[in-house]
Amino acid sequence: MTFRTSPTLGSAPAGGPPSDYVENVSPGSGALPPRAWYASSDAKSLSLNGSWRFRLSDTADAEDDSFAEEGYDAGGWAEVSVPGHWVLQGHGSPIYTNHLYPFPVDPPRVPTENPTGDHLRVFDLPADWPAEGGAVLRFDGVESCARVWLNGTDIGEFKGSRLPHEFAVGHLLKPSGNVLAVRVHQWSAGSYLEDQDQWWLPGIFRDVTLLHRPAGNALDFFVHASYDHMTGTGTLRVDSDVDGRVTVPGLGIDTATGEPVTVPVEPWTAERPTLYDGVLATEGERVPLRIGFRTVELSDGLIKVNGRAVLFKGVNRHEWHPEKGRALDLATMREDVLLMKRHNINAVRTSHYPPHPAFLDLCDELGLWVIDECDLETHGFTEQAWRDNPVDDDRWTPALLDRAARMVERDKNHPSVVIWSLGNEAGTGRGLTAMAEWISGRDSSRLVHYEGDLGCRDTDMYSRMYADHAEVERIGRGLDGGTHKRRELPFILCEYAHAMGNGPGGLADYQRLFESYDRLQGGFVWEWIDHGIKDERYGYAYGGDFGEELHDGHFVCDGLLFPDRQPSPGLVEFKKVIEPVAVEGDAGGGTVRITNKYDFADLSALAFTWSYQVEGETVGSGALTVPALPPGETAEVKLPEPPATAPAGEAHWTVRAVLAADTSWAPRDHVVAWGQFAVSARQAPAVAATDGPVLGDGLITLGPASFDARTGALRTVGGVAVTGLRLDVWRATTDNDDGAAWQTDIRHGLLWRKLGLHRMRHRLDAVELGDDALTVRTRVAPAAREVGLSTVYRWTSDGTRVRLTVSVTPEGDWTVPLPRLGIRFGLSAADRVRWYGGGPGEAYPDSRKASAVGRWESTVDDLQTPYVRPQENGARTDVRWAEIGGLRIEGDPEFYLTARRWTTEQLDAAAHRTDLTPGTASDSGSAAGVWVNLDHGQHGLGSQSCGPGPLPQYYLAAEPAEFSFVLSETPYSQTG
Repeated sequence: MTFRTSPTLGSAPAGGPPSDYVENVSPGSGALPPRAWYASSDAKSLSLNGSWRFRLSDTADAEDDSFAEEGYDAGGWAEVSVPGHWVLQGHGSPIYTNHLYPFPVDPPRVPTENPTGDHLRVFDLPADWPAEGGAVLRFDGVESCARVWLNGTDIGEFKGSRLPHEFAVGHLLKPSGNVLAVRVHQWSAGSYLEDQDQWWLPGIFRDVTLLHRPAGNALDFFVHASYDHMTGTGTLRVDSDVDGRVTVPGLGIDTATGEPVTVPVEPWTAERPTLYDGVLATEGERVPLRIGFRTVELSDGLIKVNGRAVLFKGVNRHEWHPEKGRALDLATMREDVLLMKRHNINAVRTSHYPPHPAFLDLCDELGLWVIDECDLETHGFTEQAWRDNPVDDDRWTPALLDRAARMVERDKNHPSVVIWSLGNEAGTGRGLTAMAEWISGRDSSRLVHYEGDLGCRDTDMYSRMYADHAEVERIGRGLDGGTHKRRELPFILCEYAHAMGNGPGGLADYQRLFESYDRLQGGFVWEWIDHGIKDERYGYAYGGDFGEELHDGHFVCDGLLFPDRQPSPGLVEFKKVIEPVAVEGDAGGGTVRITNKYDFADLSALAFTWSYQVEGETVGSGALTVPALPPGETAEVKLPEPPATAPAGEAHWTVRAVLAADTSWAPRDHVVAWGQFAVSARQAPAVAATDGPVLGDGLITLGPASFDARTGALRTVGGVAVTGLRLDVWRATTDNDDGAAWQTDIRHGLLWRKLGLHRMRHRLDAVELGDDALTVRTRVAPAAREVGLSTVYRWTSDGTRVRLTVSVTPEGDWTVPLPRLGIRFGLSAADRVRWYGGGPGEAYPDSRKASAVGRWESTVDDLQTPYVRPQENGARTDVRWAEIGGLRIEGDPEFYLTARRWTTEQLDAAAHRTDLTPGTASDSGSAAGVWVNLDHGQHGLGSQSCGPGPLPQYYLAAEPAEFSFVLSETPYSQTG
C-alpha cells in the first residue's frame, strides 16, 4: 500500500522485557499505513465482534504469551462482549477524572499496577472465503495499548485508542481454528496523550473485522469533490493508489481515477445534504462511494462553504451509552444524529477524538457540519505548568503525526467534515505545529482548528472556550487584541454554555451576539450527553461512585441529554434559541414578521400555521401562506382576523413553522420554529374585601380560610389542609449556582451558604386582626448575620376566596442576590396539576425562550426534571393560575410554580436520584406529602459549572417586593 505523504511512523525498540512497548513513545509497530475507511465493498469481510474469552491480570507482565498459541485451553476464562469495556462487564471498575491523570505523571512511564486484559477469539473462515488474495485484520478502537497475535504469530502492537489499525494477515490464515489473541493494557505511554474529560474505560470497544484483499484491491483513495458556487458546477477527482474507474450514474460520470470531471451538481450542505452514489472500480474490488460536492475556504476573514459564511449551531459530542460506554451501535449513533437534527443543531465537534466512522456516514447522509478532532489531550500537564508536555517534546512527535494521519486518512472522504482539529487542551508546542503542517499539506480543502493556539500560528480560526458574553461581544467588534493575524480570523466558541445540571442559562444572549457580528461564527455547547453509568444503587453513577482514588464527581454529567437520551430542558431551550426561522409578532398591525435564518436553504420545505388562544384555550387555527424566502430575507405576513366567536380575555397568536413533508430526519408536521405574541393583556384577579377575620377557639376564620390564632399560620382553605406556609428564599443549589472549583468569579451557591440562606429563621412579630384583613408580621433572617427580610402577610377575603399579599423589605447590607423569592407550603396529597401559563417544561429567567403560554396538565412526579445529581428543577414560569391538591391559586403578578414530593432541604441533601423518596415535613404536627413553591422571582442559571454565571439582568436582587396570590378550593378532589 502506498502512503504518499504520511509522516514517518515510529516503532518499538527490539529487546527488553516483553512489555517494553507499553512505555515506548512510538505509535507502535507492525500496522499498515492508514487509509480511507469505507463501510463495505464487494470484497468479503468477516466481523469478529461477539463473545471473546477474557482473562484480567493486575500488571502488564503478570502472564506469559502462551495464551496466543494454538491449542491453548481458555475454557476456564470469563467471557466479555466485543466491542466492549471490561470494566463495564464486571471486571474492575471505571475511573472518572476531568483532567488529572489517575497515575503518577512520569512520562512515558506508567504504574506497575496496570490492568491488562487478555482477549481470545477462535474463528473459522466462511466456506466462500476466497483462496486467493490477502487479508487485513482491522481494529477500529482499543484503549489504550494492544499487542496482537494470530495463530501464534506476533503481528504487532499499537496505541491511539480512538483510531483504526490494520495488519496484513493473509499469510497466517487457515480455513478453520484461527486463534486471534489480543493483550490490552489500560495504561501505556499513549495514555499521556489521551487525558480527555471522560471515563477511563479499557477494552476493545470498537469493531474488529477481517477483510479479504483481492489482487488489485482499492487500497487507499481520496475523493476530491469541490463546488463552484458561481457556475453551479462540481469537479470530481478520485485519486487512487490503484488505477481504476469512477462512475456516478446520476451525473453521467465515467472516468479514470486521477482525472477531473466538471458537471452541474446540487451542492452538499448540512441543510440540504445532497449525496451522489458512485463506484470506484479497480481490477479486484468495487467500492461504493457517497459523494458530496462542497468547497470550504477561509475568505474575507470568514469560514465559508460554497461561497457563503456559515453559522455553527453546534454541540460537542463524546460517544456514550449508559451501559456500554463508548461501545456504540449504529442505532444509537443514528439516534444521536436524529435528535440533533430535530433540535435544530447543525454542527458537531467530535470531542475529543475521531468518532466511530459510521457516525460520520450519518452526518454525511442527514446533514451536520463536523469538526473532526484528533485523539489528543494532555490536560493533566497543566498541574505542572505544562512541564514535560509531550506536544513540545520531539520524542513524541512521531506519535502525534501518526494520530493526525490516522484521523485524516480515515475520514478524508466525508463531505460533512469541514474542519480538522488538532486535539484539545494540550498546551502548545512543536508537535502541534508539525501536525498542522502535515494536515494542511495532505488536505488543503479543509481548515484547521485548535483552541489552545491563542496566537493562531497553526490554525485558520480563533477559538476559545467559555468566554463570557462581554468578551464575545468585544471579539465580535474586533476589540479583543491579540496578534494582527488573529484579529483577521473568524471566531468560534468551541465550547460554551456548559450544560451541567439545570441550565445552561444565557443561550439566547449568546445567540444574539452570534447573529449580530459576522466574525462570530457560532459555537458548540458543552456537551451532548450526560455520561452517567446505569447503576442499581444510584440510578446513574458518576465519578467517585466506584471508589476511585482521584475523581471529579458528577462533572462527567454535563450534557443536553440525560444518560437515557431523553432531552433535558436545556436541549429544548437550545432548539428554540437556534431555530432557523424567526417569528416576530406585530399584534397591533395584524401581521407577523418571518425571517429565514438558514445559511443556504429557502423556506420551501416548511409549512406555516396560525392559532389563536384566549386564556390559553385555542379558539381558532389554520394555515398561513408564507413565501419561500431565500436565506437572510424577511417578509411581513398578514394574519387573519381573530375568530368572531372568540370570547373576551387574554389572547395570543401562535405561529409555527413545520415540515411540509416527511424528511430523512423527522416526519411531516415536525415543529421547526414557532413564535407567540400577546394580543390583549391579562386582567389581574380582584378580590373585594367583604369579610373580616373572626377569632374563635384557637382559630381565626376569614372567608373560606382558617388560621392558627396564636401564629396566624394558614391551616385550611375550604376543605384543603395547608401546612407550613411561609416566605422562602432558598433553592437546592444547581451545579451552576455552585460553580467550578477554579472559578474566580462570584459563585453564588457558596456565598448563599456562607450567608446562611439555606437555614433561614422565621420570627413572629405580630398577628393583627383588622376590620377587613388579617395581618401577620415577621422577620426572616439567617443565624449569625444581621441582614434580614421584614415580611408582612396580609390576608383578605370576598367570602369564597382568600387573597394573600406578601410585602418584603430587605434590612441590612445585602451584597448577594437571592436564590428565589416567594412562598412555600405543604399539602397532604396531590397528583394532577393544571395551570395556565408557561409550559410545558421548566423555565428560569435566562432559560425561558422555549416556554409557551397555554393551558397545561401534568402530574407532580412529571413536573420533576431528573437531573443525575438532584438540584433545583421543575419551575414553570409566567403562571397565571394553577390547580393542585384541591387548591386553585391565582397570581398577581404571574409567578413561578414548583411542586414536589420532598422538601427543598431533602432535595439539597440528595447526591443521587435514588436518595429522593416521597417524604413528610411537619409544622405544628401536620404532615405534608407535596410541597408547593409559588415564586415571585428566581435567580438566573448561567453556566458557571464551567462557564460564566448569569448575566446581571437575571440576578434576583434583594430589594423591596410585593406580590399576591388568590387561593380558593377547586371542585376537584384534593388529589385530582
